[in-house]
Amino acid sequence: MYWPTSEHYFQAQKFIDTPHAEQIRLVKMPKDAARMGRERTRPLRQDWEQVKDNIMCQAVVCKFQTHIDIRDILLSTGDEEIVENSPIDFYWGCGADGSGKNKLEKILMKV
Repeated sequence: MYWPTSEHYFQAQKFIDTPHAEQIRLVKMPKDAARMGRERTRPLRQDWEQVKDNIMCQAVVCKFQTHIDIRDILLSTGDEEIVENSPIDFYWGCGADGSGKNKLEKILMKV
């Protein structure tokens, strides 16, 4: 299946095997996919907290396998720390005060 962006893929996986996943896959912009994925009026899969890191890892691997130009940029960072500088995201990013888990960095470094 074709996914326009990794954001589309990640957000849709919250609602796998439902019409919501296809609705998210078909929206034009990644910001719309993100907004739809965060809507709690949609039935979030029960195991989401257990699988979300692996799903993000799958999305990141595919993204960097597909796009050689950004793969080269990622590889050029070597062992440098990568920070998802998001003041509102304390899970995937560093959060407003730098105390976030920065899980995206850990996935990027692994990839």
